[in-house]
Amino acid sequence: MDLGAIAAVFGLDEPDELRALSRRLFAMQRDGQVMRSREGDYAPVTKLDLARGSVRGHPDGHGFLVPDDGGERIYLAAKQMRALMHGDRALVRPFPRARGAGPEGVVVEVLERGRREVVGRFWRESGIGFVRPDDPRFQQDLLVPAGSQGRARSGQMVVATIVDPPTAHSPPIGRVGEVLGEHTAPGMEIDVAIRAHALPAEWPEEVRTEAARVGGDVAERDKEGRWDLRALPLVTIDGEDAKDFDDAVYCAPTEKGWRLIVAIADVAHYVRPGSALDAEARRRGTSVYFPGRVLPMLPEALSNGLCSLRPDEDRLCVACEMWIDGEGRILRSRFREALMRSHARLVYEEVAARLGTPPRGDGAGSGGPLAHLHHLHAVFELLLHARRRRGALDLDAPEVRIRMDESGEVVAVEARQRNDAHRLIEECMIAANVAAARFLSRHQRRFLYRVHEGPTTEKARELRAFLAPLGLRLGGGERPRPQDYARLVGECRTRPDADLIHTVVLRSLAQALYTPVNGGHFGLALAAYSHFTSPIRRYPDLTAHRAIKEVLSGGAPAVSAPADMHALGEHTSMTERRADEATREVEFRLKCRYMQDRVGEAHFGRVSGVTGFGLFVTLEDFHVDGLVHVSSLGADYFHHDPARHEMRGERSGRVFRLGDRIEVVVSRVDPGERKIDLEPLHPVAGSGGGRGSGRFRRRGRGRR
Repeated sequence: MDLGAIAAVFGLDEPDELRALSRRLFAMQRDGQVMRSREGDYAPVTKLDLARGSVRGHPDGHGFLVPDDGGERIYLAAKQMRALMHGDRALVRPFPRARGAGPEGVVVEVLERGRREVVGRFWRESGIGFVRPDDPRFQQDLLVPAGSQGRARSGQMVVATIVDPPTAHSPPIGRVGEVLGEHTAPGMEIDVAIRAHALPAEWPEEVRTEAARVGGDVAERDKEGRWDLRALPLVTIDGEDAKDFDDAVYCAPTEKGWRLIVAIADVAHYVRPGSALDAEARRRGTSVYFPGRVLPMLPEALSNGLCSLRPDEDRLCVACEMWIDGEGRILRSRFREALMRSHARLVYEEVAARLGTPPRGDGAGSGGPLAHLHHLHAVFELLLHARRRRGALDLDAPEVRIRMDESGEVVAVEARQRNDAHRLIEECMIAANVAAARFLSRHQRRFLYRVHEGPTTEKARELRAFLAPLGLRLGGGERPRPQDYARLVGECRTRPDADLIHTVVLRSLAQALYTPVNGGHFGLALAAYSHFTSPIRRYPDLTAHRAIKEVLSGGAPAVSAPADMHALGEHTSMTERRADEATREVEFRLKCRYMQDRVGEAHFGRVSGVTGFGLFVTLEDFHVDGLVHVSSLGADYFHHDPARHEMRGERSGRVFRLGDRIEVVVSRVDPGERKIDLEPLHPVAGSGGGRGSGRFRRRGRGRR
């Protein structure tokens, strides 16, 4: 129907009414709700069998449309991606692909452009300037006319503004807006990630003003009416480089079990809804932790100051008091606004060492602030047994730490295994989060659950196909339970390829997210779960605190429509993913820089991925992934079997499988392209050693 026909249906004929209708139709067209034909007729998208959604680019040139309705993603060929960029929103007509490979799409209309700026390296060749995006999902270079290049020099990292988006016949046109500097400069990795992922890094003026008003000490009036815990020897246990201490713990025996107190910084007392601090915290969603640098969710006056539970300083907190029986069950719990004073700032390694010795009879062992550490360890063991009984996953993957010197150069890449102190704090925090979810559900408050869904039937089938050649199986049929996953993880715990199997197991599960609709937590095998214990660095925790404090004060629930809570859940889930992607990107770049001095060295690694073009290998010494291209495997035709996760030589019969241990040589490292090329130390016989393998083999042996 055209505009006149639609207006007639609604009985609209006044000029103001027609203008309003036209504006509404334009907005619906922009949002992908209706489509307008060349003749000017409008039609609902739902009647045209079209899909609308977000475009996700792929480094190989093609892309995908992720539909808004959560349906199956739609493949977009390279030809369709010419007029699109990663992050755009588009309207697509899907059609079946050959051999049931999932739907393919033809772009009908670009609804909205996703990015205004792109980070990349500026180049000038034959007088023509262009920016090659740093993110490989942006597949097209931006042409930069002579008058729009600013002071950028060839090879420098820049931020370019997209002036004209691409079309089916022309590339995007850009303008250099900011020159970041040389791509090898220390700290450039973080600067690029901040801009590439649009991470908020500067504080608005009104936020700085509000933060300056909070002061450095807790006001006496704010201490009134709170449960006074200052005499209780609460302690914080964190990493050695932590500065924002938002949780403290204490434990003591009772007649029927244990009394556990988890005290969490009362951030909600200082960050009020409607304030500039709250708006910025919501926008950021989470703190982002890079090696050597942090982008906090809250200004340092709060995150490292007044809200941080620093030792020997009065602090406001929300205390979760739990009574736990001899089976590790939480018998009951309660929440109270409290006043505390941390008696010690402990680090994981110190606590783990102290737990390895019996309780002492001196002040440190019986009457000092560390006396209850063995009590904490006892209740931790009960909680851990309860966790295993219910079938929760227990994946202790090593944490990779990148150590840097004062100049920003990487000096070491090392793995740190979690110890009992890490697990102790984790179990205490899980118990408090479970108690928070129960408390808020019981009082019928709106809050964000932390939901982790189980595997789809397809994902479970793919996991079983991977496990079969390894002699492992996943029980549970079409709908495996957490207990089935836990049993599988337990069976492979002592295998040399356990870390790899754990990674594949995790990939079969959905990513955890925030939502006001409870869906349970598959990984923890819990019916309901929330995040409450980190309000300094996670916005969902801050909203849980506000809801708890509403109940404690007897106030009415805050007015928030269900749609608002859904939007908040989607936003905070997005900020979490954004932070994870940015930190992974920075860490890999830093690893590449570290590996540059190791070209020619031979190292052992495990095959962590098998594709049609080669093998991804994780080096054991550095926990970094590199690619062994199929052409360097030797003089044979290697065929990829995705079901078995293997590459098999046609003539030699040589097989490379996921999880295989292989010795490789570092042949090339390109931090700019984020690529580490590897070659097998012993390619298939008759190949002549692959590309340059004889040279690298000699260098590798000589430098080992």
